[in-house]
Amino acid sequence: MIFLLSHLFSQKKQNSTFSFPFFFEIWILLSLFFFLFFVFPFSCLAMDLEKGKKLFHIHCSACHENGNNFIIPEKNLYPATLKINGIQNTPSLFYQILNGKNGMPAFGGRLTEKELHALSLYLLNQTDW
Repeated sequence: MIFLLSHLFSQKKQNSTFSFPFFFEIWILLSLFFFLFFVFPFSCLAMDLEKGKKLFHIHCSACHENGNNFIIPEKNLYPATLKINGIQNTPSLFYQILNGKNGMPAFGGRLTEKELHALSLYLLNQTDW
């Protein structure tokens, strides 16, 4: 992108006049920049959250319906409980799901890395079970 901008400016310096096509080119580049850095990340996050929700209902809801834990009740998925248990970010939750612990099975062999990431994001964004 920087290359394109520098190329456009170098061409305009030679001509030394700013024409409509130049402003149109800048508008296209700025629109692309806006989409890539502001719109696209949020749409990816929304897709990951939706995928995480589906994965949760397929793989986790048998033991963790509505954020509860039917095996070890004090190890539920409520934000306060996760914080007490040292799970406050995506990597720590990712590790827990990947490797399992106590009564929780490891999902490393069942889910891909992208699926584990989507599931972790979904769980950390669940504030109201």
